[in-house]
Amino acid sequence: MGIELGMITIDCADPRALAAFWTKALGVEVDQDYEGEFLILRPKAGAGPVFAFQRVPEPRTTKNRVHMDFQTEDRQKEVERLTALGAKKLDEHEMPGIAWTVLADPAGNEFCVAVHG
Repeated sequence: MGIELGMITIDCADPRALAAFWTKALGVEVDQDYEGEFLILRPKAGAGPVFAFQRVPEPRTTKNRVHMDFQTEDRQKEVERLTALGAKKLDEHEMPGIAWTVLADPAGNEFCVAVHG
């Protein structure tokens, strides 16, 4: 017996607004909407993780302790696409074999877009 990843849940003030950004960013749709309090985004054909957004009363106050890292073949193109959707570019990093850009979604949750090679 063991565990497996079931869902990545993100706390936020407005789940529907944040889901609107992530559906466009990930190319997925809202699968379930529990009266705007909790939304589930499920990838098409079961490929990739399930994301959920849940309303919480308190605002985010510090840097995320856990964040998502996405990979791409064209980092600059994806960063431009995501910022056009409402993400904010925070920083860029590079080291031998990997380069990544730190972004924040419209609610301020940080995530990275990386290219390896």
